[in-house]
Amino acid sequence: MTEIKKTGFWDRALRNLRGAWEKIAAAEDNFSAASLSPDLSDHDREQLIEQMQACLEARGGEVSARSRAAALGHAYLALNETGRKRFLTVMADEFDVDNAQVDDAVQALAASGDPADRFKAEQNLRKALEAPRLKLMTQFNALPEGVKFLVDMRDELIGWSRAEPSLVKVEADLKALLASWFDVGFLELKQITWQAPAALLEKLFVYEAVHEIKDWDDLKNRLASDRRCFAYFHPRMPDEPLIFVWVALVKGMSANVQELLDKGAPIMDAESADTAIFYSISNAQDGLKGINFGNFLIKRVVGRLSAELKGLKRFATLSPIPGLMKWLDRLRPEELSGNLSTANGEKLMEAAAQGSPETALRELLARPRWYEDEKVMEALKDSILQLSAHYLLKEKRRQGTALDSVAHFHLNNGARVEQLNWAADLSTKGLTQSASVMLNYLYEVDDIEANHESYRSGKEVIASSNVHSLLK
Repeated sequence: MTEIKKTGFWDRALRNLRGAWEKIAAAEDNFSAASLSPDLSDHDREQLIEQMQACLEARGGEVSARSRAAALGHAYLALNETGRKRFLTVMADEFDVDNAQVDDAVQALAASGDPADRFKAEQNLRKALEAPRLKLMTQFNALPEGVKFLVDMRDELIGWSRAEPSLVKVEADLKALLASWFDVGFLELKQITWQAPAALLEKLFVYEAVHEIKDWDDLKNRLASDRRCFAYFHPRMPDEPLIFVWVALVKGMSANVQELLDKGAPIMDAESADTAIFYSISNAQDGLKGINFGNFLIKRVVGRLSAELKGLKRFATLSPIPGLMKWLDRLRPEELSGNLSTANGEKLMEAAAQGSPETALRELLARPRWYEDEKVMEALKDSILQLSAHYLLKEKRRQGTALDSVAHFHLNNGARVEQLNWAADLSTKGLTQSASVMLNYLYEVDDIEANHESYRSGKEVIASSNVHSLLK
């Protein structure tokens, strides 16, 4: 989908939301906040504080409170980026925890004697530690698309809080609130088919993060009878997928994503498939970053597919290695050469007519359209696969987890590194990220929990003997 179509999608959604909230706010004559200037001037700031305070006081019952919250939300949506930052800064500065109340509550707790007094003191301390802005945020929950509004608000907050220290606590408060609402127990797993509403199918175009959906024919192919798409939904966001996974039902292990997504390939009988390939997982809501439910998604989908298709024997992925080339580019010459066997280094130097493996590798990868030259591909293959194995099995973050983000996701979910595939993704993205290499992670149902515990406790990367054999 083009950027123009994506922009139109978001503009349409924003207009619909503003229109719905405008009607609610106008119904109770609580529309004064709509007159705020786009960048929220100093004069507007005082008016905004009064509006927020009125929301907290909740005069006039639930209907009036809902109307005031709608007016406040409508005003926020009408602000430009500068105005929205100032709006959130007001929440941070004017509706923060009252430190004096916290100190008093702590002293009362320390002085409490019998269990009843202590319980009351604990309740008072808990209340004192809750910033008033949390109540403001919670009021949006009762509005149409109110939860989605808060998710999108946090999306912006995540970026802004890096440069605005005062917004860090607002982002943290909102994350905690959303985490309590988006517990996996509240989520519903649904299969998305070609018969789904067009508005939902359009969102798959927008949210797909791994393999771009080029057009409606491409989407229809991904929803064919030998394909599946599953997504998590929240009851307060019934039309918004939170995270979704694409599955191909095949025979044997898939090793090339272009072949897997080929619209001209014949559709196979799903009942005859012996392998389910998870080839794309996309988090659809950036505002839920850090609130994890992806690890539950694969396990739930494995259960659904196992119940539906008794012939399935294997569950695996065909995954990108997004950090491979970035890591490779950072390696010093001696580090790169040290991770290659002598034979592979010599093959590179001979193909590139260079004096070192490191120089040879970089020269070959810098050639225009190197992936169309069979001799270059043959010269690179063993070295790139050897470096890929080292990157996946040996390179770790400071806390001991896998350096590659996709590897960490699947290893933490209980998968094992099963098979490295050369020339598996010849798209521009695949070549840029991982020099065409893709990886199969295998989910052995009986080993998932043990693999997860091994990785979580000791940060051990479970891998097949074939992948281990690639190491120097």
